Amino acid sequence: MTNNSKYYPHLSVDCVLIGYEDDQLKVLLIERADVVSNEKYNDKKLPGRLIYMDEDLDEAAVSVLKEYTGIENAYLKQFKCFGSPGRTSNPKDVRWLENAVNLQIGRLVTVAYMSIVKIGARSNRIDSDYKADWISLKELPDLAFDHNQIISEAIAEVKKLIENDPMILADLLPAKFTALQLRKLYEQIYNKDLDVRNFHKKIKSMKYIVELDEREENVPHRAARYYKFDKKKI
Repeated sequence: MTNNSKYYPHLSVDCVLIGYEDDQLKVLLIERADVVSNEKYNDKKLPGRLIYMDEDLDEAAVSVLKEYTGIENAYLKQFKCFGSPGRTSNPKDVRWLENAVNLQIGRLVTVAYMSIVKIGARSNRIDSDYKADWISLKELPDLAFDHNQIISEAIAEVKKLIENDPMILADLLPAKFTALQLRKLYEQIYNKDLDVRNFHKKIKSMKYIVELDEREENVPHRAARYYKFDKKKI
């Protein structure tokens, strides 16, 4: 196999973008391109790649999002490295990567980044030219390499972040939201059903959530009250 000096063959970056849409927590995935004529790859993976020899890790992560999704200016947090020898134990994954970069791949460590974004926001809109799509966490297929594990660890990180900075939830909800919308978001993040009455008590104890003098309009059910986050009270 011909050596290609522009890539460093033992280190990559992968990006986990987490969003919320239609009461579903979702992650952005891309299609794995076909690079071998006699073997089809129609599965999905996280946006990521090997880093270049002269490339900074943070710059590589930002570049990956632009290259594979068209998203620019997303805040990315480096949250964990994945270096198990078993990451490249699947021959199909190794063949795909070696043909994609024209390098022989041995042990491969990836540095994972994450970002919580509003789906459909102007800065996070996915261009139709990219084969990227938001997939519900409850409908994740088996992904390339250990990307299912990376996503699982990213969600665990989200839970930790929420404990320290609840304003993160504001990046997943509309500017004003109902108690139902907030509860469903919590249920998605923690993967369990929450008691409605207890959750309303929880909202009242959250000083940074302000009740508004506004209600839903033109709905076929009893109009729910709106709330908003108050940054000054966090």
